[in-house]
Amino acid sequence: MKLFDVYPLFDITPERAQGCYVWDTNGDKYLDLYGGHAVISIGHSHPHYINRVSGQLNKIGFYSNSVQNPLQAELAQKLGRQSGYGDYQLFLCNSGAEANENAIKLASFITGKKKFISFKKAFHGRTSMAVALTDNPKIIAPVNESLNAIILPFNNIDEVEKALAENEVAAIIIEGIQGVGGINIPEERFLMGLGSLAKKHNCLLILDEIQSGYGRSGKFFAHQYVDISPDLITVAKGMGNGFPVGGVLIHPGIKPWAGMLGTTFGGNHLACAASIAVLEVMESEKLIENAENTGNFLMKELSQISNEYKVRGKGLMIGLEFRFEIQQLRRILLNDYKIFTGVSGKNMIRLLPPLSLSISQAGDFIQAFKKAFACVKLVEETG
Repeated sequence: MKLFDVYPLFDITPERAQGCYVWDTNGDKYLDLYGGHAVISIGHSHPHYINRVSGQLNKIGFYSNSVQNPLQAELAQKLGRQSGYGDYQLFLCNSGAEANENAIKLASFITGKKKFISFKKAFHGRTSMAVALTDNPKIIAPVNESLNAIILPFNNIDEVEKALAENEVAAIIIEGIQGVGGINIPEERFLMGLGSLAKKHNCLLILDEIQSGYGRSGKFFAHQYVDISPDLITVAKGMGNGFPVGGVLIHPGIKPWAGMLGTTFGGNHLACAASIAVLEVMESEKLIENAENTGNFLMKELSQISNEYKVRGKGLMIGLEFRFEIQQLRRILLNDYKIFTGVSGKNMIRLLPPLSLSISQAGDFIQAFKKAFACVKLVEETG
């Protein structure tokens, strides 16, 4: 048997990692400014994380949700306190797509409605209704196509109000900051307007914080730059620092009933141990503050290098949108300077490093970026 070949792969085999660095099988050391799709939040192989997970594995790694698991309650308490949503409820699952599926299902249960609004360039996952609400026809199979998915222009409140007029919408779902779509930030008045319209039209507001949450933006959740309280908040990626885990934060006014939602692996002992370790490290090492400070440094320095690209983002969720295709620039950063970066489309480099990235490490990237960018411009000018 061979692997199902759906991933374009770099010819690099990571062997070990520590903090913000990764070493491959050749012994080459890379600065990780992508964090495996924004997953590595507290840094690779953090000792506290290793101790928490390995210690739990030595006790019990898994049992079903038919028995008591005090780690779930501990995780909910810590997450509520640190996020500012202590009165909310937590449903644990395994991934971002699953978190969104459960939020969508909950909204439909609560409102009795079927339709959902999302936005251009949105990415909410690859499963069922989550992918139907994702603005990428290439990954939507015929079975996923749904008349219940309404995809509207981003930051256009008038179009949302028109769509809500027929009173058929169960929820509006929006990312705290669009990640895959290109580090697009909802305007404050737009988010505030969504909250008001949701209440007016008896639908829910779902904040997809799967990539933008867990401190990445310089707040615990990116939407916390605005004075709104969503009905549902979905989380994953940085929640487990590499361990598969996701969750839905649920407004206290939404009441559960037995069997309403369910999962086999969600909230297992190892997932909870990993997630608790992440919150403990984030708090003790002040990683949210570090994300804000290091992110501000990066964006300020990058914006002063050239007017050939635009810099946007918050905290350590940063996009560089170029006037030209960035394949060569990214290749130089990877091969010549040993720096991992991400992409969005053909013209954007995305930076999603561990929240522990230091000013010094950010400075190393700035120097490498200046040289790589100059090299690409020289080639462009000389043909």
